[in-house]
Amino acid sequence: MLMSRFFLLFIITAISCTNPENANDQVNGSNQTSAGNITWENASSELQMFAPDIVSTRYFERDIAISPDGNEIFFTRVSSKRILNVIMQVRKVDGEWQPAEVASFSGRFTDLEPAFSPDGSQLFFVSNRPIDEGTETKDHDIWVATKTGNSWDSLRNIGAPVNTPGNEFYPSVAANGNLYYTARRESSKGGEDIFMSVFENGEYQEPVSLSEGVNSEKDEFNAYVSADESYLVFGSFRRDDGLGGGDLYISFKNDAGEWKPAANLGNGINSRFLDFCPFVSADGQTFFFTSDRSSLKSSYDVALTADEYHALIDSNGNGNIFYVNFSELAKHNQ
Repeated sequence: MLMSRFFLLFIITAISCTNPENANDQVNGSNQTSAGNITWENASSELQMFAPDIVSTRYFERDIAISPDGNEIFFTRVSSKRILNVIMQVRKVDGEWQPAEVASFSGRFTDLEPAFSPDGSQLFFVSNRPIDEGTETKDHDIWVATKTGNSWDSLRNIGAPVNTPGNEFYPSVAANGNLYYTARRESSKGGEDIFMSVFENGEYQEPVSLSEGVNSEKDEFNAYVSADESYLVFGSFRRDDGLGGGDLYISFKNDAGEWKPAANLGNGINSRFLDFCPFVSADGQTFFFTSDRSSLKSSYDVALTADEYHALIDSNGNGNIFYVNFSELAKHNQ
């Protein structure tokens, strides 16, 4: 019994990202001048939680975007019962990462799913904010902010034909400006599909649902497209080869420019929990995604104390961001 208790305490210590008091200090940025070290270069082939205590905390974090120059990180923090989501920002100033703060354009409405343009000059995101100040909030649309100096401003709803009276989610932008996103439209092949809108002559064209290599009669969502549009990573529910609550898939283009049948990224990335919100660093070397996975089990051989239980439920939150080396992952699934 004593040995079992000792082993349980060891496991809790090993997996715990933070305790509640420290997590609050990190999130609010109190009593500290920097956020500490954040790195993702030279990621190993073993899955790791990204930036514990800074980005991944006991709160619910999802969807990450890192600027091409590596000096800004945006991610979404989700409230209890998902009432209000805000986009958080972590900046590197004079070589030091600063504590996470609510992004300057967020905090009033439900905002989520930030995505940089490949040149880093624009930040796309999803919001239910009203188009005109003082009017009602609306469905979720895709918006874009432009960088001016060190600030993000000139917020703009990108409008039709991408945005509709329905919801649009998870923007991802190729180098040529083509926009990939999630929506449920009459032309969907199932429920939610991955759509693409060609950017031509400074305007978005009528969106099209991607081919059956990507979309199916199931739900597809949260697509990340590479800058050269050579591959697409996305989520899907309830496919025959799925491992759990939602899996991540990758599709490559063939020589004819068609999307090849998507491959499940497999055990190690996917789990019996929801795995979603993919992102790849600008150098193509590091793969990020959000997961609801947890080390908490439904039963234990030894009864947990209150401290042990709280340490376990604080160690993972409702969702965290993970990262892993992408080179071998992509090569294996190509």
